[in-house]
Amino acid sequence: QVQLVESGGGSVQAGGSLRLSCAASGYTYSSSCMGWFRQAPGKQREGVAAIDGDGTTNYADSVKGRFTISKDNAKNTLYLQMGSLRPEDTAMYYCAANPFVRRGYCVADTPLRFDSWGQGTQVTVSA
Repeated sequence: QVQLVESGGGSVQAGGSLRLSCAASGYTYSSSCMGWFRQAPGKQREGVAAIDGDGTTNYADSVKGRFTISKDNAKNTLYLQMGSLRPEDTAMYYCAANPFVRRGYCVADTPLRFDSWGQGTQVTVSA
């Protein structure tokens, strides 16, 4: 059974930084497609970034140049380094995984691409 546990959320002023972590267990982590999504109140869940088993990454246009997704295979942990934070980045952030996504198709374009989710961690950015 896949388990994902996020941590690292909090409150920060605009322009600040945070690093989110996602501890994973229960599946072949190193070769899996993993991603970060976020959901603000009243809005749909949207993709932020994804990383494939070979380390290939992709980002939503809204976070390119500000956020970095990475993973530590030895620790089975996924990270999202967030910088130059803006009030519009305020949301619940979720870690997601799918060990069965084909190589080259690991994109955080829709929540439907991922079948395992963490409980979320709140990020609040004040102006």
